Amino acid sequence: MTKFGKTMRTAASAIALSAMAGTAVSAATLAEIQESGTIRIAVANEIPYGYVDPTGAALGAGPDVAKALMAELGVDNIEWVSTNFSSLIPGLKADRFDMVAAEMAILPDRCGKVLFSEPNSSYGEGLLVAEGNPKDIHAYADFADKPDLKVAIMAGADQLEMMQKLGVSEGNLVTIASNADAISTVSTGRADAYAATSLTASGLADQADSVEVAAKFTDPVIDGEEVRSWGGFTFASGNEELRDAVNGALAEFKQTPQWAEVLTGYGFTQSDVDGSSAKTTEALCAAE
Repeated sequence: MTKFGKTMRTAASAIALSAMAGTAVSAATLAEIQESGTIRIAVANEIPYGYVDPTGAALGAGPDVAKALMAELGVDNIEWVSTNFSSLIPGLKADRFDMVAAEMAILPDRCGKVLFSEPNSSYGEGLLVAEGNPKDIHAYADFADKPDLKVAIMAGADQLEMMQKLGVSEGNLVTIASNADAISTVSTGRADAYAATSLTASGLADQADSVEVAAKFTDPVIDGEEVRSWGGFTFASGNEELRDAVNGALAEFKQTPQWAEVLTGYGFTQSDVDGSSAKTTEALCAAE
């Protein structure tokens, strides 16, 4: 059994759901985290990227990999913070947690606000529609071509920028607070579809018969390129030491079978796994 195989099975994590309110505490340095043995890591309750299940266990591609990385860095205890996706970057900037394990897409505008690890995953786009897809929606561009259609997006998600670049008018956008609101938003007709990553859309479709994933979905093409996202761990600006330590452990872990098993176990395809190394964070942050 490899060292990572042991740590994946033996590392203990204390699950503590934290409210976003309260006095902010400065983001701990790597030395302080290692000395205390505890790190605060946030998730956005988005399956399969990072979420807390009904038993209080933190699961998903981000948390499972983070557990292995923290064990390698000698950090035995993780305090999991559950919050809305739109609160992740503000929470880091306010020092409410030390790291985010939500597989947040690495984008230039976000790189100006926080630090990202190297990519841990890659993933494409998808659409959640009402059962039977009555409006015959198969692409993000449909909302620009058919002005009577409305599409829901999650606050803070990068689908907003995609829609804007595709020419979808603001009046066609319905903003929701979290993925938990997507099923009711689509099934009640408040929006005709919910734009999210393919994994998110599939996970939501599995939860209710009133919705399904749009078949024959065509990934959006923006500025001549098919859209694909690369997700990484996120840190407060100025916490390069912690980011660099995580990058070192991540580079090692990605060479083990356990890393690919984590991702494919949550529905990522082999193309997603292979694609995670196709771009560096430096390139993604510098993209126009």
